[in-house]
Amino acid sequence: MSKTHFTLSRRQFLAGSAALGAGLILPGIRQQVWAAGSDAPELTTVKVGFIPLTDCAPVVMAAIKGFDKKYGISIQPSKEASWAAVRDKLLSGELDAAHVLYGLIYGLQLGVAGPQRNMASLMTLNNNGQGISLSNQLKAAGVTNVESLKKAIDAKPAGSMTFAHTFPTSTHAMWLYYWLASAGVNPFTDVRTVVVPPPQMVMNMKIGNMVGCCVGEPWNQRAISDNIGFTAATSQSVWPDHPEKILGTRQEWVEKHPNTARALTAAVLDAARWIDASDANKRETVQVIAQRPWINTKPEIIEGRMLGKYEDGLGKTWQDAHAMRFFHDGEVSYPWDSDGMWFLTQFKRWGLIKTAPDYLAIARQINRVDVYKAAATAVGGVSVPASSLRKSTLMDGKVWDGTNPEAYADSFAIKQ
Repeated sequence: MSKTHFTLSRRQFLAGSAALGAGLILPGIRQQVWAAGSDAPELTTVKVGFIPLTDCAPVVMAAIKGFDKKYGISIQPSKEASWAAVRDKLLSGELDAAHVLYGLIYGLQLGVAGPQRNMASLMTLNNNGQGISLSNQLKAAGVTNVESLKKAIDAKPAGSMTFAHTFPTSTHAMWLYYWLASAGVNPFTDVRTVVVPPPQMVMNMKIGNMVGCCVGEPWNQRAISDNIGFTAATSQSVWPDHPEKILGTRQEWVEKHPNTARALTAAVLDAARWIDASDANKRETVQVIAQRPWINTKPEIIEGRMLGKYEDGLGKTWQDAHAMRFFHDGEVSYPWDSDGMWFLTQFKRWGLIKTAPDYLAIARQINRVDVYKAAATAVGGVSVPASSLRKSTLMDGKVWDGTNPEAYADSFAIKQ
């Protein structure tokens, strides 16, 4: 059997499995589905890694609220210490899947975030909800935004200011680099950057290991509450409704467990829809994920920004129009190929990859739209877009739509 034939058959099988779960029979696949005998998940327990961040919520709530049982599996969330640990456990097979950084999965596919492995993104877990925090020492020196930060950086020897992000190919590295570069700061020559696990960000800022960081919530709000730093920018101010964490795994795992992949995606998708359905559900989610097994912080540190109620530590408060979202009628959850391609353009921009990749082909290989569509059918009532490309405008006015990725990657004045 040729590779092409195998791929088509597997994808037909996934679609057929979801159709059966929804009480439907799709033309052209009935014989294969019945030949397989069952669309039941191959695994009954699925171990899913997570980092203690607000955006782990869909994975946690899928297990806590029983959405996993609805699709024939038991999700076993596994709290991890760092993104490097998540990477290593995904690659070793200790984790079946994970709440994971978009850029980590793409970095592994290209061999720039660890050993090259073929990876898979089953769905996007959230949009928005990260932040760039600066220390109160900078605030005391009159630094309140990226423009005044640029002046402070220029007044010191190159590389004397240190900033932290969470992983070399992380979303947080990309937001930080983009934000700094928007004001003319080269993040590779003008400042020093280091990797710090999210739960350790606030303490490292407190003891002076860095003057700024980009990290997920609730750690930016925690910096304000602990009187250590302030929010200089939200990630959604860099890119409104940007992709953030994904439900990631190895391609090999999906191939070996196609029904389990569909069931896992359906359970987490169903949970994401439930969270976004009301503020009451979000508040319930906060009360759960604040507990020791999950994030281990006070609920009030999480709740405000979960509901879009922001303060920046400089006296400003606002209701953010692009706060953290988990579903938004499926627009959040769908694994847009253009989202993955954007990270590839930034890897190229910053010299993490030296030659232009086949942007769309890589995105289509990683982003398992076939699994997502089958899961969406199983869940029911989930909108699926006609195209895998979407249009976005970032903070500098640049428009990204995935149509000419190499020209986009080369269009920046500051790059490596």
